[in-house]
Amino acid sequence: MSARRLLNRLHTTHGAPARTAAAEFPLVSAALDQHAAAVRDILDMGIENTSSVPATVLLAGYVRGLLDHASPAGADTIPFVSTAPEDAHGWLNADWLQLRLAGVCLHDAGRQG
Repeated sequence: MSARRLLNRLHTTHGAPARTAAAEFPLVSAALDQHAAAVRDILDMGIENTSSVPATVLLAGYVRGLLDHASPAGADTIPFVSTAPEDAHGWLNADWLQLRLAGVCLHDAGRQG
């Protein structure tokens, strides 16, 4: 799966629903901001010699690493990503991985426009 395709899928499963929840719940908004900032810091300071690598590729690689670490199936789960909360209230109890994946989307959206 291409980097952009993976991120687009992630925006659908996590990014858009998390932004909807964040608009309703300040707690979710704060958590997403913290995760997006962490993603930014990881990409800006935590990876050496990446100035020539497109940000989309770095973000998709980070997502793949998260999923590899979170699931024994690893990359096999990428088409399904990670189960996101089903509604806005569900984001109040989202786990770290769900919030981090949504934070990737927030960071990616900020880079796009």
